[in-house]
Amino acid sequence: MSDALIHLDRVKKVFPHREKAALEELTAQIMPGKVTGLVGPDGAGKTTLLRLMAGLMHLTSGTIKIIDLDPIRDTSELRKIIGYMPQKFGLYEDLSVQENLNLHADLRDVIDHEREEEFQHLLKLTDLTSFTDRMAGKLSGGMKQKLGLACALLGQPKLLLLDEPGVGVDPISRRELWKMVRDLVSQDITVVWSTAYLEEAELCDDVLLLSEGRMLFNGPPKEMTSRMEGRCFQLREITGSRREVLTRVLDCDEVLDAVIQGNSVRVVLQKNADKPKLEDLQAGPKAHWVPIPPRFEDAFLDVLGEKPPGKSPLADHLENLKKDGSTVIEATHLTKRFGDFTATDDVSFKVVRGEIFGLLGPNGAGKSTIFKMMCGLLQPTSGKALVTDIDLKTSASKARQHLGYMAQKFSLYGNLSVQQNLMFFSGAYGLDGNEQRQEVASMVQIFHLEPYLKSSADSLPLGFKQRLALACAMMHRPDILFLDEPTSGVDPVTRREFWTHINSVVEKGVTVMVTTHFMDEAEYCDRIGLVFRGKMIAANTPDELKEMVRTDKNSDPSMEDAFIELVTKDRHEQN
Repeated sequence: MSDALIHLDRVKKVFPHREKAALEELTAQIMPGKVTGLVGPDGAGKTTLLRLMAGLMHLTSGTIKIIDLDPIRDTSELRKIIGYMPQKFGLYEDLSVQENLNLHADLRDVIDHEREEEFQHLLKLTDLTSFTDRMAGKLSGGMKQKLGLACALLGQPKLLLLDEPGVGVDPISRRELWKMVRDLVSQDITVVWSTAYLEEAELCDDVLLLSEGRMLFNGPPKEMTSRMEGRCFQLREITGSRREVLTRVLDCDEVLDAVIQGNSVRVVLQKNADKPKLEDLQAGPKAHWVPIPPRFEDAFLDVLGEKPPGKSPLADHLENLKKDGSTVIEATHLTKRFGDFTATDDVSFKVVRGEIFGLLGPNGAGKSTIFKMMCGLLQPTSGKALVTDIDLKTSASKARQHLGYMAQKFSLYGNLSVQQNLMFFSGAYGLDGNEQRQEVASMVQIFHLEPYLKSSADSLPLGFKQRLALACAMMHRPDILFLDEPTSGVDPVTRREFWTHINSVVEKGVTVMVTTHFMDEAEYCDRIGLVFRGKMIAANTPDELKEMVRTDKNSDPSMEDAFIELVTKDRHEQN
């Protein structure tokens, strides 16, 4: 027997009425005193494996042993040493922070003086001491995750199972979560961290990389990333449209993957392939290749062997809109108050035709409030929100004819079928008769929805939910598209497909406004507005924001570095 804390031996889980197994013959060992990442896209089997380890469901076959205990047979003993933080439903949003802690303490038999000592320790650890009376539903995303972690830590567990704790959390809160987890590991707590974010995989000591229930890799992330040495480059000093250059790069057989990074294009080559010829890419006379370090995400895409598309059939469906430099979205001294609380404070900006404008900011900074006012979902207290010179406060319905709206959450009706969602949204946008039928048929073909037409939206894989949401938003061919965290929790392959659609429609003249917590997605934006405490603290191109935080110590800052440094600097100045 090895020194492993958890032994997985040919673990299989099959759910009724599903063709594929959720987990298929999974054998691995998880070592104590480390952070082990369960890494993979939506539907890979990560949550299923965590629930099996926590004793919340039965295996179909195989065995799981945690320090020689069976999660089902030895539930009462394991409950004393396991802390489990589910992705959903772990908190009661209509209870306060303290009431959630009280409830979880009761469930874990934490009593008497030990109870108060743990409360004080965990509130200090999570920096929630000042928020004990606040309802959990009123907390920011990062604070909810910290409270969930505090509840999971009650009873001083030796094993902590965390199901995608970084979903919907801004970079600052994510770093704070990781610091907390590292502190716990130094106290001999073993952590299993499930994530679809492959940049988080690089922070783990070991990873189990899953896809469709099968294990693709097991070991230190650096071992997998090192396979990509010499295959990663940036194409810099591009002249003209970097989106058009990206399309040409992805059309090259030598290329495995490519994404926009500010004014550059990041390229990953196929194994043993040469770089594409610069003249074929039409990137301009100054364009040149610069070798860069590989990422875990590069290795993941290499293992999958799936190449993102370079062109979008959605763009072919749209007419060209002239990019004439005209302003199509404008905020003028935009302010929103909720009672005594000012969520948005005197914000002004402009977005021109055919531009991607990103709103970034920490959880609770006010970006969602700005976003909702700009697409007519919320009335400003003062100031103006204009779309194509139409004031959303006085003519919201007229302005909405120009708008398409997509969010990863709440933008579909889950109990309606795919066909019913398409018909409903096309009708809501004013389409009827033959025009409606033709538009629905086109979207079904463009997004490959035919096999799912009778399925409920809730039952769709996350990637197809995203396709359906974008199809519904584009049904009336809007010239302005609002995207509210559209790819949260989505795997890299699906995210690249999504951004291929967005880049292509922007080249046709569609204007996009987006909020995101993915810093690599922020790189696609032409300009970024960084929001903190209700104010716009910076508005510039991604490269210029990175330049603002460049130092001798950090000569090549990432977008995440820029986000954290600029917010931290403003916080210190305001305090």
